[in-house]
Amino acid sequence: MSIYIGFDIGGTKLLVAAADHNGNILRCEREATPREFDVGLTLIKSMINRVAAGESITSIGVAIGGPMDWRQGIVSPLHQPEWRDVPLKDLLEQNVGCPSFIDVDTNVAALGEFVFGAETASRLLYLTISTGMGGGFLIDGCVYRGMNGEHPEVGHQAIPYRCAHPERVLCECGADDCLGALVSGNGIRCIYGKPAEELNSEEWQEVAYNLGQGLRNLATIYLPDVIVLGGGVALGGGESLLETARSIMELKLKLVPYPAVRFSHLGYDTALRGAVALAMQRR
Repeated sequence: MSIYIGFDIGGTKLLVAAADHNGNILRCEREATPREFDVGLTLIKSMINRVAAGESITSIGVAIGGPMDWRQGIVSPLHQPEWRDVPLKDLLEQNVGCPSFIDVDTNVAALGEFVFGAETASRLLYLTISTGMGGGFLIDGCVYRGMNGEHPEVGHQAIPYRCAHPERVLCECGADDCLGALVSGNGIRCIYGKPAEELNSEEWQEVAYNLGQGLRNLATIYLPDVIVLGGGVALGGGESLLETARSIMELKLKLVPYPAVRFSHLGYDTALRGAVALAMQRR
């Protein structure tokens, strides 16, 4: 039997899965993401071999943080400084011997929600709030791309925010007042000096308020039918984060209808399942 391989390359973890031709997961492995790319490539090859278990691989789908040249498969993930300008598509095809398809992790996660997560909305906006923050927008199941095919960076919008320590708000992109610098895992550590799971209720309220302001902007500009939230910080914040952010969004929206806002149906595996879908679509 031939199989598909899905790979989710995150800032802290590597997830790989082998799937059958219906997208059912057969085997899955997880490892910590190495800091050095050469070590990471060796580990990626080893993980693919282990989950493949000797079966023929039809194609590989990869989700990884941007920015990137998705057509050429050259990646430069913002949160992995030693993985810059890497021709990952060519390296995988040379080492594994099958077609590989790579896209920004949030685009891939949105695809996962559409294909495997029962999200059938015509206009689906997926947001991940994890180590960093980003989003992917699908129109009738197809990824929306901007000028020259570039990926819209929804986490780098400026918002009117609330923060007890505004002097600590510093985005890795170098711009001021970015939403991602206020609600992502890295941003939370910078502002509050601790991981998201250690925030108190008052600090979570600040995060939720800021997220709500971002949702307001996105709802106004994109007019999505649904906004799906995923990623460790979002899921860790739970219903309290979701309800507060939604209420802020609705309070601030004046001219457009409210989109539905809910958590991912696929939980922590959204980008991994999306990578399988990418491999299956082969585009």
